[in-house]
Amino acid sequence: MDLFKNTELLLNHLMHLKEFFEEGKPPDNIRDKAFFLQVKEEVTPIYELLEEWEEQALKSVKNREVNIHPGQVNSTKENMDLLIMHSYYKDIRKRRYMEYHKSIRYIFEQIIHELK
Repeated sequence: MDLFKNTELLLNHLMHLKEFFEEGKPPDNIRDKAFFLQVKEEVTPIYELLEEWEEQALKSVKNREVNIHPGQVNSTKENMDLLIMHSYYKDIRKRRYMEYHKSIRYIFEQIIHELK
């Protein structure tokens, strides 16, 4: 897939994770193996897509197809990694979660806008 499509997919995942964070309840036991396996099954495709996205985004930055800094790409990937787990384990304050969410969303939307 191309960067545009992957960014749209990740933006959709980001919105879904936010809904899950806001509406879901924290796990009763974070050491529960069934919960861990469920989370692993759900997030593995997102992590794989995120890895692919990072490579594509860095290549696009290098080729000057998008006007963002490579550090922003790396930070967005790292923040999305954190956000994924915080969405399930709910071990972060809502304000901090929303800061991650907004910064990730800003970069995704900027890439989509520039590639249109």
